[in-house]
Amino acid sequence: MRIIFCGTPQFAVPTLEAVAAAGHEIQLVVTQPDRASGRGLELTLPAVKRAALALNLPVTQPEKIKNNLEFQQQLTALAPDVILVVAYGRIIPQWMLDLPHHGNLNLHASLLPKYRGAAPIQWAVAEGESVTGNTTMRIDAGLDTGDILLQSEVPIGPAQTAQDLFPVLAADGAVLMVETLRRLAAGTIAGWPQDNALATLAPILTREDGRIDFARNAQAIYNRWRGFQPWPGAHTSFRGRKFIVHSMQLAHGAQAKPGELTLHAGQLCVGCAAGTALQLNEVQLEGKKRMAAADFVHGYAGALGETLGQ
Repeated sequence: MRIIFCGTPQFAVPTLEAVAAAGHEIQLVVTQPDRASGRGLELTLPAVKRAALALNLPVTQPEKIKNNLEFQQQLTALAPDVILVVAYGRIIPQWMLDLPHHGNLNLHASLLPKYRGAAPIQWAVAEGESVTGNTTMRIDAGLDTGDILLQSEVPIGPAQTAQDLFPVLAADGAVLMVETLRRLAAGTIAGWPQDNALATLAPILTREDGRIDFARNAQAIYNRWRGFQPWPGAHTSFRGRKFIVHSMQLAHGAQAKPGELTLHAGQLCVGCAAGTALQLNEVQLEGKKRMAAADFVHGYAGALGETLGQ
């Protein structure tokens, strides 16, 4: 089929490559503009653009798309059979939804209607799910509310972070999208509407999401730490300064009040709700380098017995 592909980050690259390898005609790759990043503010190419150039595919990078007449004329002239959208980062306007015969198809990294929104992988892990997956869906005017075409399940390991899960879901999603296109071309895919009553939201992450709330139990805090890797991570405060926990695990048998630092079996631990505790493995105090928890204990005399977050 004739395809326009819209995507930006690394998550979308396996799908772009798989669709190209499956023999479809990718007429155009649409991605966000190059952005200045790093200390030197050098222009950084989106991962999808790098992949498209390696495949010798044409690329366009409009800053805006809703009322961009030149962009609309460009896509209309191509007369695509379908538009694929994978982590593009822009709301698809109605004129794009109406353009191709087969509509606009999206790869969404959750089992819809669960985790609609910008951060489905992170929130699935943060909420302690043991299974997530991918959904291919036909985009409509709502937020991830269109008809489901195909789904595939992916397990979440008990220690797996969102960062670990991203490439797994990206690879799985690429296979799912190729199969979706195969069935679409063959006319053997119907799709079904989502049950809105079962919908949950996965909003864009904020720095505040990483703040540790010791009123939660250890498992809940640990799940959020896993889900919010690499950002916003997990942080609290110690003696009035930001205190980042880079690595943690569940601590069994440790006893402390919520937020209280203690030593258990030679390891730095912190109390959480319901008599649970976490072991802190690697930490970083504001203005200092990240360090092993043992080094923190040695460097801050009297820290044991103090309460984090106050």
